[in-house]
Amino acid sequence: MKSGVTTLIYLHLNHTKMLRNLLFGVFFFLIGHISVFFQLNGQFKWTWFKENPMWLAIAGIPISFMYIYGTKYTVMGFEGQMWSARFTGFAVGMVVYAFGVAYYFNQGITPKVATSLVLALILLSIQIFWK
Repeated sequence: MKSGVTTLIYLHLNHTKMLRNLLFGVFFFLIGHISVFFQLNGQFKWTWFKENPMWLAIAGIPISFMYIYGTKYTVMGFEGQMWSARFTGFAVGMVVYAFGVAYYFNQGITPKVATSLVLALILLSIQIFWK
């Protein structure tokens, strides 16, 4: 009986660690995608971004670390599955871009964009729930 309880505790702790890693990965991808949204599209909204491409390019260095850590933690969260991490980063990026463009550029979420977002959500759900 003791080994059964120990196994359950181990499985729970392992599941908790995987979930924590996945959440860290999504967090880093989220920060990375938000940063890149402003880095690339700020030139169409604000003069400073248009006039300072060198600073924006230099900002790419710390932004790259967000993607490195996002990939690291997401791969760990998916027990080494690299495709799952890639699809997670893609889905987070789709959502960030859709809401950024809608909010800052008044380009609403059209049926085509909504369908793409639903497909991204389905893609992410497949990676998370299909074992």
